[in-house]
Amino acid sequence: MPWLDQLARLWPHLVAALSFFAALLASAHALLNKRDSRAAVLWLGFIWLMPLLGPILYVSLGVNRIRRKALTLRAENPEVIPPSLAHDAGESDAPVAEHLRSLARLVERVAARPLAGGNRVQVLVNGDEAFPAMLAAIDGAKKSVALLTYIFDRDPSGRQFVAALGRAVARGVAVRVLIDDAGARYSWPTIFRELKRARVPVGRFLPSFPLWHFMTMNLRNHRKLLVADGAVGFTGGINIRQGNVLAAQPRRPVQDLHFRLEGPVVTQMQEAFANDWAFCTDEILEGHVWFPELCDGGKVVARVVTDGPDEDYDKLRWTLLAALAEAQSSVQIVTPYFLPDPTLITALNLAALRGVRVDIILPANSNLPFVDWASRALWWQVLERGCRLWLTPPPFDHSKLMVVDGHWVFVGSANWDPRSLRLNFELNVECYDRDLAQAMSALAQGKIQIAREVTLAEADGRAMPAKLRDATARLFSPFL
Repeated sequence: MPWLDQLARLWPHLVAALSFFAALLASAHALLNKRDSRAAVLWLGFIWLMPLLGPILYVSLGVNRIRRKALTLRAENPEVIPPSLAHDAGESDAPVAEHLRSLARLVERVAARPLAGGNRVQVLVNGDEAFPAMLAAIDGAKKSVALLTYIFDRDPSGRQFVAALGRAVARGVAVRVLIDDAGARYSWPTIFRELKRARVPVGRFLPSFPLWHFMTMNLRNHRKLLVADGAVGFTGGINIRQGNVLAAQPRRPVQDLHFRLEGPVVTQMQEAFANDWAFCTDEILEGHVWFPELCDGGKVVARVVTDGPDEDYDKLRWTLLAALAEAQSSVQIVTPYFLPDPTLITALNLAALRGVRVDIILPANSNLPFVDWASRALWWQVLERGCRLWLTPPPFDHSKLMVVDGHWVFVGSANWDPRSLRLNFELNVECYDRDLAQAMSALAQGKIQIAREVTLAEADGRAMPAKLRDATARLFSPFL
């Protein structure tokens, strides 16, 4: 057919034109939207040196801002989710260290939430302590259960949670479970079928593969959140998987920290869940079933800080920078992945140069070798200015913790890497309380006591092949 012959002659030109215009549009977007000029240059290289594939990669991995439908729904229904019942402790007699009051005021402007006094926070070490407490909260719930997690494996621990959630549904409790679609695929078959068999209402956060979600496939909900009866909350770094239960001697054991909270700050946790649930399902959670009036449960002053590639963008990063700027004596950081951007590196170094003791505690053996290589490439940048870096022995430590001056504690789901601080949806809680902070400081010090310190000479003395490998991996740090 003549038209087929003509198409055969023209298709290379059509493909070239399509590639050119796709590269042009992607380049314009990168130039106008990338705040980091180095990331913009790197993306421009991908876009133009990899015809068609470069623009496709940019659309799928480089476009990291979406407007969340949940916030639109809240704007249309301003009375659906009541304002936080937490009372502002910023100018009260709450036990906030004097030099940290400016930090409290700054985070209030960044997070757009008030400090909540009257909370109780209990640390739970590993799944051995966290899972029984979480399962007890689900079994004790009388009105509602809200569960949000990144990974929910179909293993013995996952099945325990399915059984508890199913029992709650059977006795008439309103249950909602939200799982990140990518995180659910860490086990196969996924847990969704078992949850549905137990009649548990479940939602997926941003399905990973359908074409209409192609632009958001790299944006994951990394939050870990459980709220029972709107009154008892759990958050931290623990996913629902058997590897967190060290007593079970799993093949890949993982150390981690989780936290049980009571008091007015739990309302802020429930609000965060309700926003995510509305975004994924269009269902509005309202009323006293989900938002009861809460009494004081302790003396910890706390606030939820949510972060994501939307209206919450950069809130965690601003909080970290503010805490480092206010530190006077000590900063302890426990994180599984350490890939801070240049601004955070400068803030860490400035704190050390001011005489603040800065301890950075990392696992000696990462579960993500490529991320570990990229991290090693920048260790010298903090070691040369006086920060101290420690490597803890196996099993792999997935804990996330920051303690400042023995008064301020920052816990939650976020890591010190670009994925957590720019791409993922995360949830952390800042806490002002001397007793809690000193307990968490002692926990971090316990990790240091069994850790090995990394010196600047050791970081600089790596073999040249290792340095080249690490430096190459660091080039990809904006995407890790």
